[in-house]
Amino acid sequence: MVATPAGDTAASPDPGGAGATTMRVRATTSLLIAGRVAPLPGDEGSATALEQRILDAALVCIARWGVAKTTLDDIAREARCSRATVYRLVPGGKDGLMLAAAERELARFFAHLAERLEAESTLVGRLAVGIAESMLVVSGHEALQYLVEHEPEVVLPFVSFDALDPLFGAAASFGAATLGTFLEPADARAIGEWVARIVVSYGFEPDDSLDLTDARTAERFVLRYLPHLNPAGAPALSPADARRTEQERTHVQH
Repeated sequence: MVATPAGDTAASPDPGGAGATTMRVRATTSLLIAGRVAPLPGDEGSATALEQRILDAALVCIARWGVAKTTLDDIAREARCSRATVYRLVPGGKDGLMLAAAERELARFFAHLAERLEAESTLVGRLAVGIAESMLVVSGHEALQYLVEHEPEVVLPFVSFDALDPLFGAAASFGAATLGTFLEPADARAIGEWVARIVVSYGFEPDDSLDLTDARTAERFVLRYLPHLNPAGAPALSPADARRTEQERTHVQH
């Protein structure tokens, strides 16, 4: 492994023969700042600075006390505003505020991940880094991890059965947008959803023998369970298609 100037890691060239495939899969540090998804440039233009501060305050309080013990007064105090201001800017009471904070975190996460994947020039690289980065966020998000450990009843309704459909739908759309260079639209959507299912499964029930926060491990995982993918980029041809292509090539040559 070699270190990049930004402190990322990249897979070293394969020491095999001249025909060996060289693959670079880089893993950044977590997308988190102070245990929350890092803010995006221009966030202030999409909502008032005070509203953003209120949502940030909600996450701070959740990471500190959980949802059950956090009150709107706590959030208002953390945001340095009045309770009335919280009600005015984020309607729906405590439930509405929690939902707004979760939706903003998810939107920020997808935007950051899309930017991160732009640097990956292969399909396997995008899948591996997508899994690793997502796992880093899940495992390092202080508010989410507090709930998983102390108040799982708050999280479980959103990560089980039909409640996952909106998340998987968003992941499928994200896959279509970020993997469409390499795959047909239906395949890109399916693999986007597959990645989300992997992250949900291993993110909330980690396997100590499989560290998917590591991009190299995630790369091996992808190639193991999606063996038809070509590490160089596009999906590899099936054996039948490969034989047909070779026959066509031979026919043209003769």
